[in-house]
Amino acid sequence: MINRAAYQPLHKFSGISHTSRLYLIIVAVILATNSSLQALDSVTDSSPQSSKNTESSEKPNSIGDPLASSKLELLKQEILAGLVKRHTTDNFARFRSYTAMKLNSTAGRYTGSELTGNCRLSWYEHLLRNPLDAPAEAERFTRELHKAALGNHEGFAELLAIAAKKMDLGERKPRTFTKVASPEQALEIVKQSIAEAEVAYAAALAPLTKSQIRELQANIYPVLVGQNEVGHTLNDRGTGRLLCDLMEMMDRNSLFAAADALVPITDPELLEQLKSLPADGDVKVEGVTGAVVDRIDTPYGAIIIGGKGPNTYYLDKMPGVCAVIDLGGDDTYIDGAVGLERPVLVVVDLGGHNTYRGNKPGIQGGAILGVSMLLNLGGHGVYEARDVAQGSAIAGVGILIDYDGNSRYRGLRRVQGQALGGLGVLIERGGKNDYHAAMWAQGFGGPLGFGLLDSNVGDNHYYCGGMWRDSYPETPGYEGWGQGVGAGLRAVADGGIGVILDNGGENVYEFDYLSHGGGYWCGAGFARDFGGNTKRLITRTAYNGGPRTQPSFQRFGCGWGCHYSIGFCFDDSGDDVYEGTIMGMGMAWDCSTGVLCDFGGNDHYKATGGLTQGSSNQMGMGILFDYNGDDVYEGYSQGYASPSMSYHPLPDCGGNFAFLIDYGGNDKYGCGARNNSYIDRGYSGGFLIDRPQSDEVQPTARKNPPVSTVGK
Repeated sequence: MINRAAYQPLHKFSGISHTSRLYLIIVAVILATNSSLQALDSVTDSSPQSSKNTESSEKPNSIGDPLASSKLELLKQEILAGLVKRHTTDNFARFRSYTAMKLNSTAGRYTGSELTGNCRLSWYEHLLRNPLDAPAEAERFTRELHKAALGNHEGFAELLAIAAKKMDLGERKPRTFTKVASPEQALEIVKQSIAEAEVAYAAALAPLTKSQIRELQANIYPVLVGQNEVGHTLNDRGTGRLLCDLMEMMDRNSLFAAADALVPITDPELLEQLKSLPADGDVKVEGVTGAVVDRIDTPYGAIIIGGKGPNTYYLDKMPGVCAVIDLGGDDTYIDGAVGLERPVLVVVDLGGHNTYRGNKPGIQGGAILGVSMLLNLGGHGVYEARDVAQGSAIAGVGILIDYDGNSRYRGLRRVQGQALGGLGVLIERGGKNDYHAAMWAQGFGGPLGFGLLDSNVGDNHYYCGGMWRDSYPETPGYEGWGQGVGAGLRAVADGGIGVILDNGGENVYEFDYLSHGGGYWCGAGFARDFGGNTKRLITRTAYNGGPRTQPSFQRFGCGWGCHYSIGFCFDDSGDDVYEGTIMGMGMAWDCSTGVLCDFGGNDHYKATGGLTQGSSNQMGMGILFDYNGDDVYEGYSQGYASPSMSYHPLPDCGGNFAFLIDYGGNDKYGCGARNNSYIDRGYSGGFLIDRPQSDEVQPTARKNPPVSTVGK
C-alpha cells in the first residue's frame, strides 16, 4: 500500500491544467523506474512478426479523445511501474515467454490437440505476444479504421487496405480514381468495376479443384451456419475443419481485389451522375414489377435500370442480372442470393424508402462463395433476413453501405458486418438505426474473416442474443457472439478480426454471452464508441421481443479475452453504463488479454458476480483503465488476479495479472477500496490503483473475498 506521502511530488502541480498534469505524471513514473523498465522491456519477443507489425507514433487524434494515445502511454507506464514496485517483473517475463511458447508449439496444422495454427493471423499473434503495447496499437487501429469509414470512396479504399494488411495480405497500392463527368461515364465505370470483380473472383477460386469447389458449395452453409445454435464450435467439426482448410487454400488477395474493384461505384460524384440517367424508357424484365427504363447486356450479365417510381425486384427470378440501378421511388427487393450461380451482384438504389427482405442466405450485401455490394442512398431502409446477410460473407465479399439512416436491420446468424473466410462490411452513414441479431453478428470475424460494422452517426440501438440457450450448463443465459468479436471455432480453426465502431451519440448496446469487444479461440475483437452517453446492457427481452425465458445473466463482455485471445473495448467520452454478471469488463481467461479503457465521464460498472472489472484467471491479463470522472464499481472483483491455476503450470506461466487503474474523481468500489488506494488484489499480480487529482484521504480496503468461476 502506498501512503499519502508518495503523492506529494504530484500534488505540487495541482494548480495546473489536467492535461499538463497527465504528461507530468508520465514523466514522473518513467524517471522513477527508468532502470527497471529498461530491464523489463529487454524481454525479447520470439515472434517473427513483431518487427513488421510495429506501428510508428503519429500526430494527436483527429477523432475521438485527442489525448487517447497519451493516456494509454500513461496506462503502460503505470503497469510497468507497478510490476517493478511489487518485484514481479520476472513473473511477467515468464508470462510473456510462456505465451510465446504456447503460440509457437501450436502453430502447426496438426498438433495432437484441439488447439492448432489453422487459419491463424500474424497480427492477432503479435498483439497477444505484446500485451503492454497492444492497447495503444488497438486504439490506433480503431481510430484509423473509423476515419477511413467516415470518408468517401477514397476512404473506403483506405479501409480495405487497412483490413487487408491485418489479414496478412500485405500493403496495397492506393487506387486512382477517374473524375466522373457524365451519366454515361458513370455507367461505364460500373461496367468496368463489375468486370474486374468477376475476374478477381475467378482468381480467388482458381487454386481449388472443381471437386473442392463442389464440396464448399454443398456444405458451407449447413455446416458453418444452419446446423448450429452455439457460438464456440460446430456440430460437425470434421467437415468444418475441411471447409476451413479449403478456404485457406483460396487466393484471399484476389478476394480483396474483388472488393477493391467495386470501390469506384461508391464515389459520391458517380452516384450523383447515375441519378441523371434517362428515366423515360419502357423495358419488360422478368422478375420486376414497375417501370424499367433500360436493360444493358454485358459479358458478365445484365444491368437493369429501374425507373423513379415504386418497383419490386424478385432478384432470384432474374438469374442473368449482375447489377440493378434504381433511380428512385419506394422499392422492394426480394432475396437476391449471391454465390456460384451468380458470383457478383451490385444493387444501387438512388432514392426512396426501400425494403429488403428474404429468407435465403447470401442476400442484402451478403455472399457465400461470391461478391456482393448493396448501396442504399435515399430514405429509410428496412432490412429483414435470416443468415449471411447485410454486409456479410463466407468465402467471399459482402458490402452494405446505407447513406441515410433511420434504418432497421434484422437477421439471425452471421449478419451485419460478419465474415468467415473473407470480408464483411456494413457502413451506416445516418443515425437512429436499429440493429437486431441473434448470433455471430455486428462486427464479427470468424476464421480468416474480417467483419466490420461502422455507424458514422450516433443514437443507435444494437441487440445481439436472446435466441438460443448458452452452452455453459452451470450458468443461465443466451448465446450472443457479437458486437466487435473475433472468434475461432473450437477444434476447427483459429479466429479472425471483428470490429464494431460508432461515431458517438446516445447509443444502447444490448448483448448476451461472449459479446462486445472480445476475442475467443485465437481471435481478436474491437469495440469502440467515440462519444456520448452510452449504455452497454444485458439483453432486456428475448430475440422475438417477448419476455426472456432465461434469467438475466451475461458472461464475457466489454473488453475480454478467452482461450488464447485478445479483446478491447474503448469509450472516448460521456457518462456510460457497463453491465455484466461474471467474467467481463477488462477480463482475461486462459492465456488471454482483455482490455476496457474509458477515457472520460462519470461511469457506472455494474456486475454481480466474480472476475469482472480488471480481473484475470488461468493465466490471463485483465485491464480496466478509467480516466477522470466520478465512477461507481459494483461487485467485489476490482483488480483481482486469482492466485489459483489449473490450466497452466506455476511458476512457468508467470501467474495472473489484473489491473484496475482509475485516475481522478470521487470513485466508489464494491470491494471497499477508497480513493487514492494502491492495493494488492489476490495474487501479487492484482492491482487496484486509484490516482488522485488533488490531496485525498489515506486509503483503506476490506479483505479480499474468494473468487471462483469456471471457464469453458
